[in-house]
Amino acid sequence: MIHTKGREKIQVTLNTPEKELLKEENSLLSPDQHYPLLKAEKKLNGMIGMKHVKDFIREMYSLVYVNECRHKLDLETTQQNYHMLFIGNPGTGKTTIARIMADMLKEMKVIEKGHFIEADRADLVGEYIGQTAQKTKDLIKKAEGGILFIDEAYSLARGGEKDFGREAVDALVKAMEDNQHKFILILAGYPDEMKQFLRLNPGLPSRFPNTLNFQNFTGSDMLELSKQMLKEKDYQAASALINKLNNHFQTLKYPHTSHNGRYVRNLVERMIRQHALRVLQQGEQLDKKRLMTLEASDLLINEE
Repeated sequence: MIHTKGREKIQVTLNTPEKELLKEENSLLSPDQHYPLLKAEKKLNGMIGMKHVKDFIREMYSLVYVNECRHKLDLETTQQNYHMLFIGNPGTGKTTIARIMADMLKEMKVIEKGHFIEADRADLVGEYIGQTAQKTKDLIKKAEGGILFIDEAYSLARGGEKDFGREAVDALVKAMEDNQHKFILILAGYPDEMKQFLRLNPGLPSRFPNTLNFQNFTGSDMLELSKQMLKEKDYQAASALINKLNNHFQTLKYPHTSHNGRYVRNLVERMIRQHALRVLQQGEQLDKKRLMTLEASDLLINEE
């Protein structure tokens, strides 16, 4: 929480023991300052790639903090619009980043409750005339004080001129105007589809001053992510498997729809299943090393 002492000194008071856990060497700030950002950075530092996304979150924090300092010193401050567009393929971290953003903005009291509501077309669009407007209104009311995250937002426009999805879009635009600072709306989706979606309503693009583009992972990112996932599950990859994984990821044409976290997660799960089958069939003593180590044979490239 930001406090003022007189009209000159501004300080940040941290009253949580969690700050002791946040001593990240690559943080922008010292460990005894700016708890909301440090808490977010702790999560971000465990994520592979996405440098520009991480930079954006730091910029967002800095803007909110500096504006609060200006307000405390009676300097002119414009209330910010935090509605956002998250553009990227599935498995590139959009939902995870949205949750981190919600938590940080709650800590900074930008949003009152900080709850996170994830919705899709079915949560907004009704089957009959008049039903869509009410469903959308109810969802927005539920999101007040928090973040409303609508994934695959372009699906609201998939049915043509007579589709009720357009009614939901119009209701969202109106809510963003009437209740601009009561909730934060994040629309997410694939790049090409979102471009078409934004043409649906002339008022849409101007309502979203913040656009984040989530890039597909590179081959190197995917290799690091696979090693991270294995470590989290108490597995380790033999050097031959690491080489095989690296060759596999590098041979995928970039950018490729498989260059995402979901693909890597599925690949890791299949390797773990193959490992279990292999060690059981070998019939040898199941010591700790054998139970932990995945070999090159556990990656079946032909299945990809």
